Amino acid sequence: MNKTCLEQTLLHLNGLDEAENVLIAGAGGGFDVFCGLPLFFALEKAGKKVTLANYSFSRFSRALARWGMTPNLLDVDADTEGDDPGYFPEKFLCQWFRHRQGTEKTVYAFSGNFGVVQLRAAYKAIIERHNIDTLVLVDGGADSLLQGDEAGLGTPAEDMSSICAARDLPVRRKLLLALGLGVDSFHGVHHSDVLAFIAKTIQNEGFLGALALSKKMPEVLDYINACEYVFEKMPRKTSIVNTSIIDALNGHFGDYHSNERTHGSELYINPLMTIYWSFDLNAVADTVLYLDRLDTTESYEEVLREIKNFRDNYPLIKEPRNIPI
Repeated sequence: MNKTCLEQTLLHLNGLDEAENVLIAGAGGGFDVFCGLPLFFALEKAGKKVTLANYSFSRFSRALARWGMTPNLLDVDADTEGDDPGYFPEKFLCQWFRHRQGTEKTVYAFSGNFGVVQLRAAYKAIIERHNIDTLVLVDGGADSLLQGDEAGLGTPAEDMSSICAARDLPVRRKLLLALGLGVDSFHGVHHSDVLAFIAKTIQNEGFLGALALSKKMPEVLDYINACEYVFEKMPRKTSIVNTSIIDALNGHFGDYHSNERTHGSELYINPLMTIYWSFDLNAVADTVLYLDRLDTTESYEEVLREIKNFRDNYPLIKEPRNIPI
């Protein structure tokens, strides 16, 4: 089964069979890097050197943290101290690698009040240190797959900062992966808009394929195990995205709640959440209407302001629509 999962992964994610040094980075903050773990395990089994990074919501004191090659970039390992002992998914993931797999891993964390300028510099530092030839941005959910004129954008600031920072990076191939289609309805995304965006990338030859994950794949079982280990470490701040994906992998459907953070809302857990959707990153970047506005931003507040200014002044914001699926 290992071989089957690996072959399917490399088949559907264009060019990864030729990669040597891969950077998998969580694009949208929080737990997004976890959504890249099935791919991480598959690529490692194929003999690739794989580095992990994450747009981080963790907070660090400069007196405690070991800051890396550039400001806003932290080298996190299993022993790194953060400001909030109840929230540090990158550290707890490193602890999972240590205690469950017997390996020592670093997860680079992009952290602090930064914009695209600082994020791009941090990516360049990692690329130079590890001789990266392939970058895979991973979005937990699908609000990275919206061009900006849709009825609801979810939480776009982090994803779009990552995409904007990555589009001009000097690497051979750049991909965007989305896992958890449907999760962002929790944040007001209409998935008719996401499917329309995917259709547009197909027209532009930027869609590279899709791969359904299942619990029969050992890489997926490792992903579930890592998530559950980290959730036990921070039980009040578990990931809505990843619990939804795991619920879908377990065959749950509809308004099912395994995460107490979602109680009181209506969910639509479904099998589409288990699919990796793969895209050429630059093709996605070219489709986003406001991305150029973010290129010179130097703070998170500036990113938010530029997105708001675009939305406030764009004349053709779409109305929400339901679709018959």
